[in-house]
Amino acid sequence: MTSTETQRRPVPYDDSGELDTALAFLTFARECVVKKTEGLTEEELRRVLVGTGTNLLGLVQHLTAAERYWFGYHVAGQEAYQNVDFDMAVPVDVTAEQVLDAYREAIAAADRTIRESADLSRPVAVPVTDGPKSVRWVMAHMTSETARHAGHADVLREQIDGATGR
Repeated sequence: MTSTETQRRPVPYDDSGELDTALAFLTFARECVVKKTEGLTEEELRRVLVGTGTNLLGLVQHLTAAERYWFGYHVAGQEAYQNVDFDMAVPVDVTAEQVLDAYREAIAAADRTIRESADLSRPVAVPVTDGPKSVRWVMAHMTSETARHAGHADVLREQIDGATGR
């Protein structure tokens, strides 16, 4: 077991404007998830430690789908991301590197979409169930979703090797 707080990251202090601040906190949550995967073997990343079957690699795959669905489909209107698979079961023929690369690519695409939107009050391209929402709403939703899963990842990582911290 490693010592506690080995993965602690400082919270963002960016308060320069709504867009930059919102993006800083979303980025922080994303980085916390990725940090939990660093230094682990393929087996450790796939290790199931809870009854639901959740594992670190599955969380990353799930969040990749969420980035594509919310920012690609709802914000940018890209039909290709209308029916993404939110499943957390990573196929055995998909490597951890592939899953992590896909997450990084989805994040980069989402960040471009967010920056292109510029105005967070702008309505999304594709309405969300009960009607139009703003880019601000999608950013808040994805920040909370990512932060929630970062907490799950923190607990899983602690069970694997004792590493903790945000």
